[in-house]
Amino acid sequence: MSKEAATTSRVRIVEAASRLLRERGIEGTSIADVMAAAGMTHGGFYKHFRSKDELVAAALGAAFASHSDRFDGRLEHGGPLAALEAYIAEYLSPEHVSHPGMGCPAAALGPDVARGSADIAQIFTRGVEDIVTRFMTAAPAGSDAARTRSAAIRRLGTMVGAVVVARAVGPGALRDEVIAACSDAENIPAAGSRSETSAGDGRSQHKRGRA
Repeated sequence: MSKEAATTSRVRIVEAASRLLRERGIEGTSIADVMAAAGMTHGGFYKHFRSKDELVAAALGAAFASHSDRFDGRLEHGGPLAALEAYIAEYLSPEHVSHPGMGCPAAALGPDVARGSADIAQIFTRGVEDIVTRFMTAAPAGSDAARTRSAAIRRLGTMVGAVVVARAVGPGALRDEVIAACSDAENIPAAGSRSETSAGDGRSQHKRGRA
């Protein structure tokens, strides 16, 4: 196998693994499944990877990279706020909930990674950090860095939790309610924004993005 052919084959394997892992979880995806999805024989796996963990790490990194690349493309063409709003709209959508294989690895694989190896956890941590960093780009100029980071983490946690719960409850009214509630701008504070507490009822009202 030429070096170019080997690289192409490895990319096919990683792409197949990235999709299957998000659909089925780490334990639910075998090497044989991945190789079949990539259109290759099981025996060819060890020409490219030493272990399943090594494949999972590569596939997880690729999944996070694809999300970062989409955000960066929107950032370049529309600016930070537009990129953030598009990311949220895509994330909190019925399509994302229904198609985990092409979705965010944080929502699809978080529990699996928590039970996995330290190497895989490190890749996951790096991917989450990349998302948080991108969320922070939408903060108003001069925002306090610590508050901005806290708001970005809170936002990501809300979004991931919404998708996890929506998938778990299955199709129906509750799933729709979960996504609708977490899509509401008042429920998801923008990175860098401040909560405003209503004196009348004591509830926090979060204003989104532009201020």
